[in-house]
Amino acid sequence: MVKIYFTCLLLFACSTAYSIEVLPEIVVTADFRNANEMDVASSISVISEEIVRSRSAQHFDDLIHTLPNVNYASGSNRARFFQIRGIGERSQFAAPLNSSVGLLIDNVDFSGAGSVATMMDVQQVEVLRGPQGTRYGANALAGIINIKTNDPLDTFAGNLKVSVADYATRTLGAMLTGPISERVHYRLVAEEHQSDGYYDNHFLGIDDTNQRDELTIRGKLHIQASDTWDLTISVADVDMDNGYDAFTLDNNRNTISDEPGHDRQDSSSFGIDSTLALTHFDLVTIVNFADSDMAYGYDEDWTYTGFHPWGYTSTDDYIRNRKTSSAEFRLISNESSRLLDESTDWIIGIYSLRSKENLVRQYTYLSDDFTSNYDFDTYAVFFQLDSSLTDKLVLSNGMRYEKRKTEYDNSNGIAFSPDEDLWGGRIALKFFASDRTMIYGSVARGYKAGGFNTDKTGLDEIKPEFDEEYLIEYEVGIKSRLLNNRLQFRASVFYDDRRDQQVKSSLVIARPDGTSEFVDFLGNAAEGTNRGLEVETNWYATDNFKVIASLGLLNAEFDEFINEFGEDLSGREQAHAPSYTYNLALEYRKSNWHMGISVDGKDEYFFSDRHAVKSDKYALLNAIIGYESERWKINIWGRNLSDKDYTTRAFGSFGNDPRKNYITESYFQFGEPRIVGVSLEMGF
Repeated sequence: MVKIYFTCLLLFACSTAYSIEVLPEIVVTADFRNANEMDVASSISVISEEIVRSRSAQHFDDLIHTLPNVNYASGSNRARFFQIRGIGERSQFAAPLNSSVGLLIDNVDFSGAGSVATMMDVQQVEVLRGPQGTRYGANALAGIINIKTNDPLDTFAGNLKVSVADYATRTLGAMLTGPISERVHYRLVAEEHQSDGYYDNHFLGIDDTNQRDELTIRGKLHIQASDTWDLTISVADVDMDNGYDAFTLDNNRNTISDEPGHDRQDSSSFGIDSTLALTHFDLVTIVNFADSDMAYGYDEDWTYTGFHPWGYTSTDDYIRNRKTSSAEFRLISNESSRLLDESTDWIIGIYSLRSKENLVRQYTYLSDDFTSNYDFDTYAVFFQLDSSLTDKLVLSNGMRYEKRKTEYDNSNGIAFSPDEDLWGGRIALKFFASDRTMIYGSVARGYKAGGFNTDKTGLDEIKPEFDEEYLIEYEVGIKSRLLNNRLQFRASVFYDDRRDQQVKSSLVIARPDGTSEFVDFLGNAAEGTNRGLEVETNWYATDNFKVIASLGLLNAEFDEFINEFGEDLSGREQAHAPSYTYNLALEYRKSNWHMGISVDGKDEYFFSDRHAVKSDKYALLNAIIGYESERWKINIWGRNLSDKDYTTRAFGSFGNDPRKNYITESYFQFGEPRIVGVSLEMGF
């Protein structure tokens, strides 16, 4: 893999220069100001709409393999939890969750609820690595995934999308956009996606117990209220009615559960983004509301009644409702209000977020339903200064102070009401060596709120509360456009010093019938270190041939950590932190034809910090061939063409098989097998 990658780099260096400029400018929207990605002093990956189509991606989890040092945890039908540079959550059950990786869809916060990250009519996906303490605060310790959908057009247009693939996969989508008046434009999007899923249930004799049934509806209204004021109103509803039937005693794709689980989420959102240009500054207002009903459950015994002795049969369901509302107000300098002899741009702002989450857990071994209420209010102030020290040197610095008030209570009589004062910030120095090369260095402090363990079982053995986690990150990088703008090159090196690291562990509690139960909890490890690099290249070798390549290297270790069993894990790799990830894609276009082939690779990694089970290293082969005219396009595509069995989740140290006298074994969930499909898009 490394040889292939650096061979490509050598070809880049030895390539003949071209005079035609073909690389488009990429504008990043996730920061305070829209900016050219090549001018942002941070490691950023941007997945364009073109890449989404070339991968036939229905969901963000179809794209993760293309991103260096980005991973995800399964344990559900769709990926809901993500890791950046080895940092991020892997699951959520009864306890409240504070996210390390933020997920925004059109500025609405869906952190920890990533099932709704469908890709219909998405303009681009921006992945900002490293703490975003100034911009986003407590939900961005490791970084941000920002999904931006397409805006309305001022001319009438529309398209229809139809797709079919293996496993009874079918997709039907439509988009309509255009003007209502000279100053008001709209965009409407709807898509339904269905699939039987990649497992067969042999006990029930059906093949759709891990099915997907996903409906996405979005609408946008852009209003140019005056020459100085414009606003966008966004509404969306994403309804996921998916199954969850993925673990088997034989570690294959043939389940025998009699009560298959589910992984549902219905999220509605409403948002207003407003920009008012005043005499001395711009006023930006962002207001959002979201309401999500989430239901996640599974057949805990993975079998049918009668398979286990003593009549063991069990289901576990978690039913949540989450309501969030947020408001942000920014004052952004313009040309007339720059500071320090017009050398410094500035931003100041305030932010508030209110979240209310109610949980009902329905579990076979509970005498009554478990219920809880988790509410928190966050208030923040922030500023950022961007100073031109010389015509080639820019200093950026910013800081955010956040006040968080939390209220929690549950039906077991446990209650918490902590208040926290949190802060983060960043200093970055950019040097523009030329008009196409920028070198930067930065120091950032990211933070994540503390929390509490809410399961009454085992609280004598674990601490009921845990503290804030924070990290100091050092990063240096370079971004350049070479070969007369035919080669875009980005590289960054980072070092994260993690303090009071929040680590998920679990106790295994033996039941009287010989089976076992997990009690998950969080605690603070002393510290950890995450270091590595990301390299990304985008090269137009000719007007017809394009090469995209990326490489992520990661070394994420615990410096000091003793787990709940008294084992010293100091020096061990952190969970979900593969030491390398890579992607190599070749694309060729000629007249109306196009074709592409790509390879995604990932090293092995620990699935959990409580056991030593690892994934296998793997490489996935993908391809696409298509034809497009002015009005329509057709693609034949395939993912994981070698049909590689790779694992996305594991339980590593418990017994669940009576045929083996419940000996301790490892059990795995598998990723997407080979899938081949045809997609047709028609525009008008």
